[in-house]
Amino acid sequence: MNLMDPMRSRMEPNSMDRPEDGRFLHLIHLDLPLLFGLLAVSGLGLVVLYSAGQQNQDLMIGQAIRLGLGFVIMLTLAQIPPRYFRFWSPWIYLAGIVLLLAVMVVGDISKGAQRWLDLGVVRFQPSEIMKLAVPMMMAWFFAEKQLPPRWPHLLGGALLTAIPFILIAEQPDLGTALVVGCAGASALFLAGLNWWVMGGLVGALGAAIPLFWTFIMHDYQRQRVLTFLNPESDPLGTGYHIIQSKIAIGSGGIYGKGWLNGTQSHLDFLPEGSTDFIFAAFAEEFGLVGCGLLLTLYFFIIARSLYMAAYAPDTYGRLLSGSLTLVFFIYAFVNSGMVSGLLPVVGLPLPLFSYGGTSLVTIMASFGILMSIYSHRRPRSR
Repeated sequence: MNLMDPMRSRMEPNSMDRPEDGRFLHLIHLDLPLLFGLLAVSGLGLVVLYSAGQQNQDLMIGQAIRLGLGFVIMLTLAQIPPRYFRFWSPWIYLAGIVLLLAVMVVGDISKGAQRWLDLGVVRFQPSEIMKLAVPMMMAWFFAEKQLPPRWPHLLGGALLTAIPFILIAEQPDLGTALVVGCAGASALFLAGLNWWVMGGLVGALGAAIPLFWTFIMHDYQRQRVLTFLNPESDPLGTGYHIIQSKIAIGSGGIYGKGWLNGTQSHLDFLPEGSTDFIFAAFAEEFGLVGCGLLLTLYFFIIARSLYMAAYAPDTYGRLLSGSLTLVFFIYAFVNSGMVSGLLPVVGLPLPLFSYGGTSLVTIMASFGILMSIYSHRRPRSR
């Protein structure tokens, strides 16, 4: 028996994760199961986008280019050792706050919302940066502190989350603000909050709903909530989107109408069929079976990401990986619930599926960070 075998088994609990095994994907710090899940959802999304976008090849090619850019960004970030993310976390957060303040002063107004910064060369939404910056900052803040967090640290983390949440909600962009708020809350949850504290926070949030309704939410956002409760009250106005979406989902039945055979999206009954409501267009053409397959793929991506987060080498890596994974879950959960009438319409895209660039790049960047944390960990002895 080779005397080195026991040493290898102690140093490397999983042969799939050995850095010296010569596997190409490991050398470039990519995780094969997660990469498979991302490619499967992205490829399926392009197929559906071609149909939902009225067979517009330019639309699909544009999305394919954005996906390619996203995978390049993911690959690039996966090569960076996690210690650099940790070092830059507070600076990225501060830069994001400065950009959000700049939006309030010189931001472009589009469709009644002031969300964009135009730098001449590029036009982007700084709020998207905070979807990464807030989890990074929260992980950095709690990395060297005793966990579960004490009350002063808990209040500090809540403040770090509340500042970008309020700035984004004032743009107004309630959907992104909720994602950022949930990202911070996810980090607090993963830091080890006990159930009594969590119950107290939920109670405090419930008590703050009247204040949020009165002073934070805009008129159109209040109308969205009222429409969610009773969409039939204005079927040709504010309730039109969700009614048509539910019709599309229901008409798909078990097996769907078939690819390119959807009527709600092709006859323009379904608004935003290639963006926020692409899940409804997919359900109409592929039915319950197709929806089950898509949700299974999302579940696989989330489960694999949580597995990778569990094997992160330190507190910073575990909190950041877990928070980014839960943000991805929130995207998928809120969008699918929104188009099926289970949640109010908040304008969140279906991740890796909906047409768009900024959110897609942000999501792929988060997976690049996750792969970096997982692939750069040192072998640990049993």
